[in-house]
Amino acid sequence: MTIIKKKTWPEYFDVVVSGKKKFDMRLADFDIKEGDTLVLEEWDPTTKEYTGRKIEKKVTYVAKFKLDSFGQEKEILEKGIQIISLE
Repeated sequence: MTIIKKKTWPEYFDVVVSGKKKFDMRLADFDIKEGDTLVLEEWDPTTKEYTGRKIEKKVTYVAKFKLDSFGQEKEILEKGIQIISLE
């Protein structure tokens, strides 16, 4: 199991801490797999410094895809993608 550290902005950090946000969307430029630990470190974009707050979360599922995987690259570039959390 690997520990991966990533920056996260305060508004996203807060909803992870509260338990409301149970997902994270990232550029797939690093390896991560189920069972790894993702450490989110709060980053203040105004001061360009870490705040010192961090939270560790166990990775339970990873889905990776490319924009053209759905055959809708033009629409995705135009409208974006929604990530939907289910309960």
